[in-house]
Amino acid sequence: MTVHQRDWQAFVTPGEDGAVHMDLAVDGITCAACMGDIERGLKRLPGIRTARVNLTSQRLAVDWSQDQTGADEIVAELERLGYKAHPFDPASQKERQDKTGKQLLRCLAVSGFAGMNIMLLSVSVWSGNATDITPETRDFFHWLSALIALPTVAYSGRPFFRSAFNALAAGRLNMDVPIVIGVTLAVALSVVQTIQHQHHAYFESAVMLLFFLLVGRYLDHNMRGRTRSFAENIAALKAEVAALIHPDGAVREVPLSKIAAGDLVLVSGGERVPVDGVVETGVSEIDQSLVTGESVLVPVAAGQRVYAGTLNGAGVLQVRVQAASGATLLDEANRLLEAASQAKSKYVRIADRAARLYAPLVHGAAALTFLGWLLAGLDWQPALIIAISVLIITCPCALGLAVPAVQVVASGQLFRCGILLNSGDAIERLSDIDTILFDKTGTLTLTEPDLCSSIDPDDETLALAGRLALASRHPLSAALVKATGALQPLPDVSEISGAGLETLVAGQRLRLGSPLFCEASDEQVEAALQSNPGASLLAIRFGADPARLLAFRQRLRPDARAVVDQLKSAGYALEILSGDTKPAVADCAAVLGVSDWRSGMKPAQKIARLEELQASGRKVLMVGDGLNDAPALAGAHVSLSPVSAVHLSQAAADAVFLGDKLQPVADALRLSKRARAAIEQNLWISVVYNIIAVPIAVAGFVTPLMAAAAMSASSLAVTANALKLRWGEGGRNAGANAPAVRQQQAAE
Repeated sequence: MTVHQRDWQAFVTPGEDGAVHMDLAVDGITCAACMGDIERGLKRLPGIRTARVNLTSQRLAVDWSQDQTGADEIVAELERLGYKAHPFDPASQKERQDKTGKQLLRCLAVSGFAGMNIMLLSVSVWSGNATDITPETRDFFHWLSALIALPTVAYSGRPFFRSAFNALAAGRLNMDVPIVIGVTLAVALSVVQTIQHQHHAYFESAVMLLFFLLVGRYLDHNMRGRTRSFAENIAALKAEVAALIHPDGAVREVPLSKIAAGDLVLVSGGERVPVDGVVETGVSEIDQSLVTGESVLVPVAAGQRVYAGTLNGAGVLQVRVQAASGATLLDEANRLLEAASQAKSKYVRIADRAARLYAPLVHGAAALTFLGWLLAGLDWQPALIIAISVLIITCPCALGLAVPAVQVVASGQLFRCGILLNSGDAIERLSDIDTILFDKTGTLTLTEPDLCSSIDPDDETLALAGRLALASRHPLSAALVKATGALQPLPDVSEISGAGLETLVAGQRLRLGSPLFCEASDEQVEAALQSNPGASLLAIRFGADPARLLAFRQRLRPDARAVVDQLKSAGYALEILSGDTKPAVADCAAVLGVSDWRSGMKPAQKIARLEELQASGRKVLMVGDGLNDAPALAGAHVSLSPVSAVHLSQAAADAVFLGDKLQPVADALRLSKRARAAIEQNLWISVVYNIIAVPIAVAGFVTPLMAAAAMSASSLAVTANALKLRWGEGGRNAGANAPAVRQQQAAE
C-alpha cells in the first residue's frame, strides 16, 4: 500500500491535554543530524507540541493539536524533508531493519573484495613507478582498477548516495553529503588522471573509503539492533489473548483488547499471565523475574497479586483483572523505556547542535583548503586530493555516535539491574548526586506486611482465622493468609465495614479485625505495641476466649543494610524522611545505621527539608514510593521510585526500580557516574581527533584512504569506549554485597 492510499487518521490516538499522538517508523534516518532535521521540520507545522525521534528504533513520536494540523500533513512534511514514513509496527520495523542489515553486509562484502583486488593492482603501479613500469602497463592497470571500482562504488555506495540525494533534494545537508562528494570526486579525479596518463590514480582510496564507512555503519546498525532487542524481549512477554471466564462458567479465548478490569480470566499451567490481577482461586508457582529480578519460582495462592508477562508454573489459576491491556506493569515498562530513549539530555542536545553545524563547516573547510593550495601554487589535481582528504577526515560520525552510543549501553545496563528510566537526562543528573533522602514505608521496607511472630502449625484458632481472612482484601488479612497458608475460605462470612469479619464455626462466633472489634483490652494493645514498636495489630476472637493480638510489620528490604553501608562508604549523605511514627522510624534507622532521620513528616515538611538542602548547594536524590512523596519526588534534583509505588504512570520519579531489593539504587548511582565519564571521554575523543586530524589533512600529509581509515577509527573508538560500560559489570556486582546481606539476614 502506498503512502497516499493509507488512511493516516486511523493511526492517530488520543494524547494528553487534548492533544493527539501518532507513532511512525521513518526510513532514511542515519545520524543525529537527521533527527534534528525531522524534529525541527515538523515543529514548523502549526499545532505541533512535540516531535521526538528515536535513533535506535527509527521511531518518530508526534503530539499535536488535531484542529490545526492533520496526520496527512505530517506525513507529507516528512516526504518533503526526504524521509519515508510507515505506521510503527515492531514486527514490520524489525523486518525492514533486518533487510537494511543484510544490504549493508552485501555492500561491505563487495567493497572489501573489490578493494583488495584494486589494492593489489595499485601495489604493482606504485612499485613500478619507482622502477621501470611502462606507461602502457600503468594505464592498463589503471583502467582495470576503474573497471572494478566504478561498479563497486555504484553498488556499495547506495546507502550513502540514497541518503545524500534525499537530503539535497529536500534542500538540506546531512553527514552522508560530504562522504558522497568525497567518493565521487576521488573516482572522477582518478578517471581524469587515467585519461591523462598520470602516474597516480585513487580508485583504491574511493573503494576502501566505502569499505571503512560501511564497517562503521554496519557495527552501528548491529549495536542498535541489540538495543532494540531489549524492547522486543519485553514485547515478547506480552500475551495476545486471554481465557475469559463468563458468568455462566464458560471459558472463551478472546483478544486481550476485550478484557476489562473486574473480569475473571483463566491462566493454565505453562502460560504467561496476560493481565495484572489478584488470584481468586488456585495454587501455583510464578516466575516473577520480570518484576522481582529473581529467577526463583514464587508460590502464589488466593489473594496474591500477579503481573502480566510473568510465567505460570504447573497450577491452574483464576485471576481477577485489575489492569488489562495497555495499563499493565509490562505496558508501563515499555512506555518508560520508550520515553527514556526518545528524551534528550544536555549532552545529546550539545552533540546534535554540533553535528548540525558540522556539514557546512566541513564543506567550507574543504573548499578553503582547495583554494588555499591553488593560491600557494599547487596544481589543481593534488589540491583537489588534499581537499577530498579534508572532506572525508572531518566527517562528524564520531561526534554523532559519542552520546547515543553511551546512552544505549547505559540504558541496557540499567535495565539489567532492574532500573527503568523515565527521563532522558536522568543519567546525567544521577551522576551529580551527593545527598540521598529515603522514605521508609514502601521504600526502605517492603510494601506487604509480615507477621512478626512465628506460626504454630497446630494452632486451630489461627488456622481458622487464616481461612476467614480469605474473605478480605485488607493488607493485614492478605498477610495472615500468606503466613497460615490458608486455601479454603469459610462459608457465610459477613463483613462489618471498617471493623472486620465474622462468621460461625461449630456454633461459636469467630471474629477477625481491629482490636476494638474483637474487644481486646487497652492493656493488651499497649503491651503488644511495646513489644513491637511501630507494628500494626490484627485481632482474633473465637467464642468466649479472650482476644488474641497479632503484630504485623513491613520488614526491611533484604539488602537494605548492605546498600546503606555501600552508599555511606561512597561518600553520600543519607537521611530518612518518613511520615510513620517515631518508634517505627527510630527502629528502622537504628537497624540501618542512619543517624539523620525524621518521623511524622507531612508532604509539605518533606518539601521544606528538600528545599533547605538544595538551597545549601546539595544535589538531592529522593527515593520514595510516589504516594505522599510525589511532591518531593518532583522537586528533587533526581528521583527514584520502587515498582510497588502507585501506578507507574502517576509516579513523579525520573526512574523506577524493580524487585524487592534496594541494590538498584546503588547500581543507578554507580552506572550514572561511569556513563557520564564515558560521554565526556567520547566528546573529548571527537574534539581531540579533529584538532589533530584536520591540520594534518589541510597540510597535505593525508591521502583519502588514510582519511577514511582515520574517520572510521574515530567512530569505532567512541563505540568501544561506550561498550566499556558492559565490561566487568556481571559477576563483580552480583556478589559484591552477598556477605553483608547474609549477615543481615542471619541477624534478622
